[in-house]
Amino acid sequence: MKRNRLKLVNIFILCSISLFLIIPMGDSALFFANAQSEDAINEQIKDLNNDIQDKQLDVKAIQEKQKKYTEAIKQKQGEKASLNNQLAILDNRMAKAELDIELVETDIDTTKLQIKKTDIEIRSKEKNIKSEKDHVANVLKLIYKQDNVSELEILLLNDSLADFLSQVKYLEDVSKNIEDSLEGLKRMKRKMEKEKVALEKQNKDLDGLKKELVDKQNSLEEEKNTKLFVIDQVGRSEREYQRLLKSAKAEQEEAAAEIASMEKLVRAKFAQLEGESLVFNDNGFMWPVTKNVITAYFHDPDYPFRHIFEHPAIDIRASHGSTLKASASGYVARVKFDGTTRYGYIMLVHGDGLSTVYGHISKSYVKEDEYVVQGQKIGLSGGLPGTAGAGQLTTGPHLHFEVRLNGIPVDPLAYLP
Repeated sequence: MKRNRLKLVNIFILCSISLFLIIPMGDSALFFANAQSEDAINEQIKDLNNDIQDKQLDVKAIQEKQKKYTEAIKQKQGEKASLNNQLAILDNRMAKAELDIELVETDIDTTKLQIKKTDIEIRSKEKNIKSEKDHVANVLKLIYKQDNVSELEILLLNDSLADFLSQVKYLEDVSKNIEDSLEGLKRMKRKMEKEKVALEKQNKDLDGLKKELVDKQNSLEEEKNTKLFVIDQVGRSEREYQRLLKSAKAEQEEAAAEIASMEKLVRAKFAQLEGESLVFNDNGFMWPVTKNVITAYFHDPDYPFRHIFEHPAIDIRASHGSTLKASASGYVARVKFDGTTRYGYIMLVHGDGLSTVYGHISKSYVKEDEYVVQGQKIGLSGGLPGTAGAGQLTTGPHLHFEVRLNGIPVDPLAYLP
């Protein structure tokens, strides 16, 4: 009995020391290996944090450069419209677009570093959780599986009931601390896994933004090529360029006035026809060309010809000769296309006071006074400088798409899905 008591006391002491130190019994080598592993992980995390900080400094530097180019663009836009100023604006916008892309690439790199750091931390916590679980399992085996000693025998081996209860309470407290530690680690793991999912989503979003910015750079490259084409047309003559701008302004003003007038005439005509009414598609508007990159927005402050007129539409990138579809069912009020380089467009009048205009067309499939249904092919897009329907000035192949409410241009994006 005395020997059994001594054995149990030794086991208890060993268990208590093991629990207190949170070190698996009989495996000091593992402790030092874990310590070295933790040091390596901490060093990795430290290096990643330094890399992330460097990327953040790069972002600040890029943003400062962006600010300078933005100020230069505004300054040139405020000056008198000239050939040299127009080219300077385009050059600055090209440079700013390149910085925009560089900024997004830096954000993507930063996010990847953060994901890598989170992965390392998660793996580290997983190892700690496994180690803690194995340790607790071993301790429980030592406590509850010692030569089939019964609870009565353990109670008899103690001098008093108070000693026995004290030992039990101590083991319970230590066990509770381990349990709390495990729960804390699990919570940390769940938290970091959520952070990883959020970072991966952010990375995906940034990839999409990068593509958008690359598309924007391509659009600006097209604008620059267009300007070079215009320079060739005017023979690098500032006088000829000013004549071209004046002609383009007059052409746009004529088109705007004609569109407003034709809409009034069509609506007045339908108002006189008893029982006749314009039908607007209950499904709302659809994209007139495949949903694509928008190269210029409604009243876009960066529109290259804003010093001539406000941009009353959105420009949707579309290769020359892309099929145009009626955005909604309606009446063909105007087809302005004579096969020359003059600005060509199709105007449809819908119900609910709405109308749509499809500009820079290179071919028309419809005639005035026709009724078309949503999705019907109405023509082909154009927009290449010097081609049929392009107009005096154009920024490359695209569809100029207007939506008007009671004759007044409104933002098409408010109506498109």
